[in-house]
Amino acid sequence: MEQKIRHVLGLSGGKDSSALAVYMRDRVPEMEYFFSDTGKELQETYDFLDRLEAFLGKPIVRLNMNADANSNRDFDHWLTVYGGLLPSSQIRWCTVNLKIRPFEEYIGEDNAYHYIAIRADEDRIGYKPPSISSLHNIEPKYPFKEDGITKEDVYRILEESGLGLPDYYKWRTRSGCYFCFFQRKSEWVGLLEQHPDLFELAKGYEKFNPETGERFTWCQGESLEELSQPDRIAEIKANTEKAMASKKAAKPNRRLIEILTDVLDDEDDEEPCLPCHK
Repeated sequence: MEQKIRHVLGLSGGKDSSALAVYMRDRVPEMEYFFSDTGKELQETYDFLDRLEAFLGKPIVRLNMNADANSNRDFDHWLTVYGGLLPSSQIRWCTVNLKIRPFEEYIGEDNAYHYIAIRADEDRIGYKPPSISSLHNIEPKYPFKEDGITKEDVYRILEESGLGLPDYYKWRTRSGCYFCFFQRKSEWVGLLEQHPDLFELAKGYEKFNPETGERFTWCQGESLEELSQPDRIAEIKANTEKAMASKKAAKPNRRLIEILTDVLDDEDDEEPCLPCHK
């Protein structure tokens, strides 16, 4: 008997994967939706996933989170395993252990098509489709690329569905943990202003070794304590506002989120981990 092929779509809480879920809902009715929960997501992300789940009419499987909280393999679990070493763009143990491995365990030995929200307009220099899984039983699918779906189409899909964008897009342009090391300076300021409690929790992860002078911080070259000083906040906000005004003057009819994205990409356009930020 031929084995049934599963159809799965991973959600990050971001606009592209959410739009893909909407796009594929009626095209592949047997689609399975999953979200790899790090335990450190913004409340806005959870709220949006609940709304998306209602729209899809089927559950979004939450990986890593068990009924018994003591058995959860969330960020803090893996931080202990790694001896308190914070993840970074050079050492992305969070993506491996909180996104990729749980996904592979979820699929197991089943044959599966994995639908990925790479858009048709994402032709970056040196870009190669990522190898999400080392397992040969998982085949990636790129519907947006195949169907010519661009960023503008993504906004349209979400608007027409009635979902719109997650609320965090008012101050950050990527999904992911509230302390993700890929956040730009102005996004850290946004976290401080929108969720001061989470900003303080993020500060608590940073470590300083008074004997060696080593600093383990989320931002390269700057601690959150330094970033949160009033003069520094004012400087970051002034630079962002100036850049946004310039971008808006150049192309006045664009959405605010598009202008903010351009400004933040100018600040730091390092490509984040695909499973976390799509």
